[in-house]
Amino acid sequence: MTATILITAAAAFVIAVIITKYEIPFLRRKAGQNIREEGLKSHYAKAGTPSMGGISIIIATCAAALISAIINGGYALASMLIILLVFLGFGFVGFLDDYLKVIKKQNEGFKVKPKFACQAAFAIAFGIVFRIYSGHGSMVYIPGVDIYVDFGFLYIPFVVFAVLAMTNAVNLTDGLDGLASGVTALVSAAFVIAGLIFSGKPTGVDADTLSGIIFFAALCGGCLGFLVFNKNPAKIFMGDTGSLALGGGIAAAAIVMKLELLLLIIGLLYVIEALSVVLQVGYFKLTHGKRIFKMAPIHHHFEMCGMKETQVVGMFWAFTALCCIVGLIVLA
Repeated sequence: MTATILITAAAAFVIAVIITKYEIPFLRRKAGQNIREEGLKSHYAKAGTPSMGGISIIIATCAAALISAIINGGYALASMLIILLVFLGFGFVGFLDDYLKVIKKQNEGFKVKPKFACQAAFAIAFGIVFRIYSGHGSMVYIPGVDIYVDFGFLYIPFVVFAVLAMTNAVNLTDGLDGLASGVTALVSAAFVIAGLIFSGKPTGVDADTLSGIIFFAALCGGCLGFLVFNKNPAKIFMGDTGSLALGGGIAAAAIVMKLELLLLIIGLLYVIEALSVVLQVGYFKLTHGKRIFKMAPIHHHFEMCGMKETQVVGMFWAFTALCCIVGLIVLA
């Protein structure tokens, strides 16, 4: 199992590095990033940096995960295909948004209502398919207390909410060089270990857990390969193509592994980023113009407090690493 994990991650890393290297000059001509006027002035220099780089993460992850699943006798292939379809589906929604914004120069991009409708459709389809396919039914594992709770008719709404919340939380996290890719690499590595701990039998895991382990190994490698070019100063951004795919894939894989609630601990940074926006907007409306943070999402708040971008990213990576450790301790 260890060899499979390492080879899968390494293959995804190499594929991501190669594709990203060659997509940078192509996307620089076609897909330069626009920087919003109300944003930080320090980010203006990033205008023109190629976006939509998440394509390389998607290709690398899918290729490495599929090949690994097939080599392992196809044991986890069905579960893997379910995860990858969600991963690709949300990546496609992000691609449409990026294409309209960056290439077609339409400021609104993929309009909010149809964009959310597409995300919801993918989430609902995943919830229904997995509910039918899974032998676990509507049971949800509660880490820490080591019990399963039957969510009954609330299971599919719960899955839909989890997928949509995580997808948009990762999207909000993608705002600084190397932030989303580095955090996701850490989260993915933690879920690989969590899958091994949860199974209790590293050489004999069930198909769902194995598919999740392989996917997260591939995603970790793909993110690290992309990070080679996405670290500060970034030569390329993942765009919504990457961030929506990452969020959808993370949520789907965690749900398939029955470790969805562990995301609240291991992926706590994503949750904080999303909550900072919700709180900012809500407080702004309630108080008619007052703000809790200097700017949301919260990573921009720290920048406006005087921290350098690299310091904020490093702090958030360290926080995520701590959350990963805590999550694994709770699971163990």
